[in-house]
Amino acid sequence: MAQSTIEQQVVAPAPAHRRAGLHPPDPRLLRSYPELAVGVALLALSTVLVLWARTRPGFDPYGWLVWGHQTLAGNLNTNAAPSWKPLPYVFTTVYAVAGHYQLWLWMITSVAVSLSGMIFAGRIAYRLTGAAPDRRWAAYVAAAFAGLALLGIQDYWHYILSFQSDPMIVALCLGAIDCHLSGRPRAAFGLGALAALGRPEVWLFLGLYWLWAWRAIPSMRWLLLAGLVAIGALWFGIPALTSRTPFVAGSNAFGSGRALRNDRFFGTIGRYLSMQAAPLEVAALLSVAFAFWRRDRITLALGGVVVAWVALEIGFSLHGWPGLQRYMFGAGGITAVLAGVLIGRLLADPELRGPRGVAPVLVALLALSLAPAALSHAREEHKDLRTQRVRTKEVNALAGTISRFGGAARLRPCGEPLTRLEYQTILAWNLHVNVATVGYKYTPAMHSGHPIVLYTPISTGGWRLQALHQRLPACRALPR
Repeated sequence: MAQSTIEQQVVAPAPAHRRAGLHPPDPRLLRSYPELAVGVALLALSTVLVLWARTRPGFDPYGWLVWGHQTLAGNLNTNAAPSWKPLPYVFTTVYAVAGHYQLWLWMITSVAVSLSGMIFAGRIAYRLTGAAPDRRWAAYVAAAFAGLALLGIQDYWHYILSFQSDPMIVALCLGAIDCHLSGRPRAAFGLGALAALGRPEVWLFLGLYWLWAWRAIPSMRWLLLAGLVAIGALWFGIPALTSRTPFVAGSNAFGSGRALRNDRFFGTIGRYLSMQAAPLEVAALLSVAFAFWRRDRITLALGGVVVAWVALEIGFSLHGWPGLQRYMFGAGGITAVLAGVLIGRLLADPELRGPRGVAPVLVALLALSLAPAALSHAREEHKDLRTQRVRTKEVNALAGTISRFGGAARLRPCGEPLTRLEYQTILAWNLHVNVATVGYKYTPAMHSGHPIVLYTPISTGGWRLQALHQRLPACRALPR
């Protein structure tokens, strides 16, 4: 019997996946590397969200996609809008190798990185709550509150679903803080350096961290020097080669129509305060006050970062730059974390939670006070989503129009392309040309006598293509 059983085992055919040379994924791998599991989940969730939202990038992201494509083509020009920033360029240049799928790769990446900010915010609030083992649930409440408060920043979902870099920068900053608190200074510097490629406000904080790491961790000095060189080269080296000045980003920022014209000091503060509901900001302020009382240096430092970030934006606004609300999303993200820390400590700290049942009531009252603002933001975001989906149909129709008339290769030789300013970067990406090549001033171009092709959206849907002053036979066949 035993011999027969052995023979049966020997001759039994191998499972199909082994015969094909495939092996099922080892669940122990994901358990051993939870960061990998979270990353895979974020990518999957982001892909589903992108497909569900049915939106397309805003004006700036299409310009970033153009940068990547034109870099591979060897004729990058960064003089035109959008203002130069290296963070998206790092991604879109690599993704340009994938051709038309560059668009999808960027959308999924930007959403995944942006959503990771919720995780980092929660981790920081969880850690700073400092809950005892029997009150660990309080730290989880703090983490959930901080993550949801981050996503509740005004217009945050608009910028996520229009695939802007601002929520990504928030996530990178919070990730850098989390890595430092977790004892991973190299990862903290790396994430901070990426954030510094997106916004100049980050330079101050990264610079201070650079000085600390240089003294405290000598083995990091090669990384610190490499990061410094990379940031300088990407911010100023590439524009020096592809635009009129290495400082083209600052130069273009002066032309923003959304810059404050009056009372720039208090106007910038007002933009920061309108980002979140007043009760949440009061909770963050109380969190800093409790930290001062308890000599909690980490929480105090985070409060200092918020103040310094807003102060920097005030300085930029006084200098003549826009000082937009989204430029202070980083400060808003830390404000959400500070409010979450207060929630956790009210529930976990014996000296703060007071008589039995008082702390949960205070937390419930805070949550209820935030409900009206949360509902209002949700309605605004839903309305914006519908608007963005209508815009997506226009964007897709433009690509269809270009294809119907022979494609970008046929239309490019027919003269300067012109469209409305809001579609300038979209048209540049579809035609595979620099944004500076696409005009938006119809009247001067039409009177110049030079060959032009007008791409004009029509109210009933779709686009009208008109080729004027044409000389090439192939171009004369286009509509006039």
